[in-house]
Amino acid sequence: MRLIPLAAIGSSTTAASPFPPTVKDGYVLRVSEDLLDLMTWTTGAPPAVLPITTQDITPYGNGVYHVNSILQPATATSAPVVGVALTSEAVVPGSASGATQINDCEQAARFCVEVAKAFSRGQCRFYDPDEYARLLARYGSMSHLSGMGA
Repeated sequence: MRLIPLAAIGSSTTAASPFPPTVKDGYVLRVSEDLLDLMTWTTGAPPAVLPITTQDITPYGNGVYHVNSILQPATATSAPVVGVALTSEAVVPGSASGATQINDCEQAARFCVEVAKAFSRGQCRFYDPDEYARLLARYGSMSHLSGMGA
């Protein structure tokens, strides 16, 4: 497994940067309990989960609405994909000059460092391999969602 680079949405004034559920080969899996714990420990606040839809894990250019690009790496890898979103209470363009709050960036970076440390020690899983195997056995591959479709 590899840690996929993060994507940003905008700027936050909330206590914890939200992250989406893990995505692997077209499956939106349950949120990693290890990541929930690490977010709580690094921020001192309850973790927040970024809601996503199936459309968000399909490639851009397919004519389907996407909330944003945080999970686009899932269309190019079979590795489990997670991300950290810098969000805001008000609508702000993510590319606006001065929109990002430095405290939010520091908090997200600290979380990423702790995830990398725990993952490299074998103390953080992005998904449950046994549960994923049961999904594959029961429902088959969903990797076709990473392509442009018919």
